[in-house]
Amino acid sequence: MDIYSNHKKLYLLALGLFLALTFFVAIIPASDMQNNNAPLPGSKYLSRLETRGKAIFIAEGCVACHTQQIRNVEMDRPWGLRPSIAADYARNQRIDTWTNTATLMGSERTGPDLTNVGNRQSGAEWHLMHLYNPRSVVAASVMPSYQWLFIERDYAYPEDVPVSIPAEFRKGVKGTIVASPDALALVAYLKSLKQVPLPTGKPVPAFLYGKEAATTSNTGSGIQPSKPAIDGAALYAANCQSCHQENGLGLAGAFPALKGSKIVLDPDPDVQVNVIMKGYNGRVSEGYGTMPAVGANNNLKPEEVTAIINHERESWGNSGKRVTLAEVKKIMASLK
Repeated sequence: MDIYSNHKKLYLLALGLFLALTFFVAIIPASDMQNNNAPLPGSKYLSRLETRGKAIFIAEGCVACHTQQIRNVEMDRPWGLRPSIAADYARNQRIDTWTNTATLMGSERTGPDLTNVGNRQSGAEWHLMHLYNPRSVVAASVMPSYQWLFIERDYAYPEDVPVSIPAEFRKGVKGTIVASPDALALVAYLKSLKQVPLPTGKPVPAFLYGKEAATTSNTGSGIQPSKPAIDGAALYAANCQSCHQENGLGLAGAFPALKGSKIVLDPDPDVQVNVIMKGYNGRVSEGYGTMPAVGANNNLKPEEVTAIINHERESWGNSGKRVTLAEVKKIMASLK
């Protein structure tokens, strides 16, 4: 064989080997993955505004501190309805001709996972306040402020979107703070991040390595284990605290207080359950934003809603009547 002394044959052999490897190592697996992980029914491509917001998300380096992947471990349960699967990313497209697809799955959680943040925080008001100064809504946040995405005006124009910032975070600003087009695009992208339910019949991945589902103080005695009580304070922190705050006082001009709230203290829990499950816009005229349907968005169970309600009724000096699981189940059933 003179292949090693014939540069043309050697080049053609190397090229053929390269093309064969590309076909078997790259093209076939990619095609198989694409065919077996089609977009989920109900998922949507990003709109033009959301696509622009994604570019801003990348430019501002948000992916350095936030992931978009929910692992199948119990500690990830607060971030979504289920662990992420490959089909969740099937609609990701190339950003442009020269830029590869950006999945933005991330690798570090200095901040919370954003896979389902569009359901956890579906209102633009919270996101805008959070971007302007994260400490205004989350006191312990280490996220930097993105005030350059906002504009200070003497007064808001009709087309402007004003942002209600508590006085202590305005830093001497005397005019009106309005969101820039970039801020609105970024918020539109964040609101688009929502987990889509799996098709009926498709097995839902489980969260693994959770705490023991039952506890007992007398192992081996024949006593049946008892389920641990549901922690209303923890559920409140995960679902409500970012707006209504840990102290239940809310934020003036943005989110109403639960301390002393007529709805919270009402002996009849009907309205409170409705607000949690379906959201509320009854105080928009007072300057408060529309509350999203936290219960429906986060798939809260009757037991969890009951725990949240009783926590709110017994905290911050409130002395409301405790509600029973049976009451909450009856009201939630009527909502369906």
